Amino acid sequence: MKPNTDVLFALNDIPTVNQSITAALQHILACFVGIITPSLIIGTALGLEPEIPYLISMSLFVSGVATFIQAKTFGPVGCGLIAVQGTSFAFISALLIAGLSIKANGGSKEEILSTLLGVCFIGAFIEIIVSLFINKIKRVITPLTTGIVITTIGISLIKVGITDLAGGFGSANFGSIENLTLGLFVLVTIIALNVSSNPWVRLSGIMIGMILGTIVASDLGWVSFASLAEQPIVSIPVPFKYGINFDLDIFIPIALIYFLTALETSGDLTANSLFCGLPIKGPKYLKRIKGGILADGVNSAIAAIFNTFPNTTFGQNNAVIQLTGVASRHVGFYVAAMLVILGLFPIIGGALQLMPKPVLGGATLVMFATIAVGGIKILASEPIDRRKSLIIATSLGTGLGVLMVPDAIQGLPVAFKNVLSSSVTSAGFTAIIMSILIPENKVTKQENTDASLSPSVEKIKQQSK
Repeated sequence: MKPNTDVLFALNDIPTVNQSITAALQHILACFVGIITPSLIIGTALGLEPEIPYLISMSLFVSGVATFIQAKTFGPVGCGLIAVQGTSFAFISALLIAGLSIKANGGSKEEILSTLLGVCFIGAFIEIIVSLFINKIKRVITPLTTGIVITTIGISLIKVGITDLAGGFGSANFGSIENLTLGLFVLVTIIALNVSSNPWVRLSGIMIGMILGTIVASDLGWVSFASLAEQPIVSIPVPFKYGINFDLDIFIPIALIYFLTALETSGDLTANSLFCGLPIKGPKYLKRIKGGILADGVNSAIAAIFNTFPNTTFGQNNAVIQLTGVASRHVGFYVAAMLVILGLFPIIGGALQLMPKPVLGGATLVMFATIAVGGIKILASEPIDRRKSLIIATSLGTGLGVLMVPDAIQGLPVAFKNVLSSSVTSAGFTAIIMSILIPENKVTKQENTDASLSPSVEKIKQQSK
């Protein structure tokens, strides 16, 4: 892959404070809803309404701590990139099934949370262990598997973006002309600003688009500040506030998902590296991936300690790096500080939640699609032979098939259903299995070598003439 020539600030550059804050705010806006949504979904579905504000606050607080660990690095822990951490969507289905089972057996709210968080805490060590053997399993951590995972992540997130643009799931006026017009206004504004040759205009494009969209929505009477009065002033992090419990039956599917999210993290970090202009092969790349996955596991354990659900590296902010050109990991420190503040002072996060869904969707739609494009770039970075074509087609077919028709796997055992219900894990799991079962033979390797050398050989022949 060629380095990203659109980078305004490289990995170790130090932007000014104003530039850093502007870039960090755009990462926050891109990831904020994704960070709080899993806790909101799980809390609502399990009847934990009184605890939801606290769960959301802890999601933001832990995301800030985890993002700092990834960007700063502590020994072998961390990738040293702007890898925003957030609550993982991959665990939602498994946690809901487990929580509903506990509830059906008469479990209290405290028992539900203590068991779910206890299982997540123990499961985090699965990902920690996997990270230690990345060099041994690098056969499956390849541009092929990571490209498939990244492409699937981007495509699956597009559904979220277009749903928000149309008004949000369950909206009474879903798909209305007003929603679509507002969303497209934000989308066009961001595109127009990002094609500017002025670095500051490009840097601020996402934030300006969302601010303008919110102003328009406010003029239409779509923004209400009444809910801010209900927000607590401060949320204090209390380790194991609900206690800790363990259930082996719940643990098994959670453990498997932890293994597969390691692949998802490797994909996100590969895309992040690509957008930062860093190599996506070689020992430095593998060290970065290893440190990122190890931090993912450590951060998920921290998340369980502070009463929230497993963390993972988010793909949303990769598109922010691509669109703004800011790859400096120092911006990650600002992102981390902002997330911690949002977690400790819920009223600030509550203000961000007032942003209408069409505004958010108009901004995220292009960002999520950019992630898919990054995955396609990785897949196209090497010659695609028959073996790779077969693996790509089958993996994307499986992952996107589950995304489009989720009921197709409803007859599977619960453990398999929990894992395969995620399009990302379905595609990633398929890619891993096929990469192992369909080895790259010598003929294919030679064909690939010849294909990659042919331009150089031709050039040498011309020079010799």
